[in-house]
Amino acid sequence: MPRDKLASEKSMEIDGVLLINKPKGYTSHDMVAFIRRKFHVKKVGHCGTLDPIATGLLILVLGKATKIQDLLMSEDKVYRGRMRLGQITDTQDADGVILEERPVPQYSDAEIQEAFERFTGDFYQTPPMISAVKYKGIPLYKLARAGKNVERKPRIVHLYYYKILGRDSQHIDFEIGCSKGFYVRTYCHDIGLALGCGAHLVELTRLRSGNFTLDQAISWETLQALDSPSQLLQHVLPLPEVSRLRRR
Repeated sequence: MPRDKLASEKSMEIDGVLLINKPKGYTSHDMVAFIRRKFHVKKVGHCGTLDPIATGLLILVLGKATKIQDLLMSEDKVYRGRMRLGQITDTQDADGVILEERPVPQYSDAEIQEAFERFTGDFYQTPPMISAVKYKGIPLYKLARAGKNVERKPRIVHLYYYKILGRDSQHIDFEIGCSKGFYVRTYCHDIGLALGCGAHLVELTRLRSGNFTLDQAISWETLQALDSPSQLLQHVLPLPEVSRLRRR
């Protein structure tokens, strides 16, 4: 690329929303850092953390769109996941250390249904220690890494619906629609306690956030193959389009 065009590309302002299909093994911050570094976008933020174990829809806000970051984060979400019965971990997901193993009885469909029914509508969740929630200004995950366990205040969340998609002797596949601030890891942990055998999250995919859906998102492979800010811009939703989608 000619030097003058390269300079022009680096100074290009990109304002809008980028929908990414985040792959497993990366943090939301990894995606932000990649866009900032490769495409020289100074202002980048994400709207709702996805843990490394999770995949699916990650909303990034670029440039002037960072001003509506809080609005986009407040949207309801839809997830598809899988929980593993019989094991309790310190992170409430498969990335953690197994704290306890329990036998898994042959639950009936009615028993599984009853456990899920306990966590519908409005209810309280206690944020896990491995989370971005702050305690006296310090993120809980930093305290957890330092070996500290502090008291967390339960927060009210809302589950609009759930679907049990399938199950075997050790796993339950499900889909849920929930409010912002909902911890699917904690949801699996709590259902495991309700059943009596314990459980943790092993797979999670975000399918929707507000009116943005996973099928609108660019894949990680396609994103990596882009060479310039102008190519990235072709995949960015401009602010008027974002506003239209939010009102839909």
